[in-house]
Amino acid sequence: MAGSAGAEAASRFGFTTGQVIQEFGYDDDVDPAVRDLVEQATGSELVDEDYGDVCDGTLIWWREDDAEHEDLTDLLVDAGANLDDGGLIWVMTPKPGRPGHVRPGDIEEAAQTAGMHATSAVSAADAWLGIRIASRSRGR
Repeated sequence: MAGSAGAEAASRFGFTTGQVIQEFGYDDDVDPAVRDLVEQATGSELVDEDYGDVCDGTLIWWREDDAEHEDLTDLLVDAGANLDDGGLIWVMTPKPGRPGHVRPGDIEEAAQTAGMHATSAVSAADAWLGIRIASRSRGR
């Protein structure tokens, strides 16, 4: 259960009622309470990787053994292509000391390579850390 960390994370994810949130990397180790909180915030179920329309946000569950950081870069590019303007991407990784933990620097590097950047982090659940990824501003 996500507990108070999960409730706090849901308020900081920035998702709102009516939004469509696409989920990548779902497996049996994801935190169902985090998923439930996102669904409660939006009022709709998460859509899966095969969703074929524009979405308002993305939740990516990423573990060390999922692949190399280049694969995360590719996934971030794909997720960004599906996002409506201003959409948010959250990369969830197991917390330090937990199996599958990915260093935040590796996530930041993948985001930079994808033309994005990490903006903040949140303790999303007892076992999961969320890192917010945003597109770089197009204006200079």
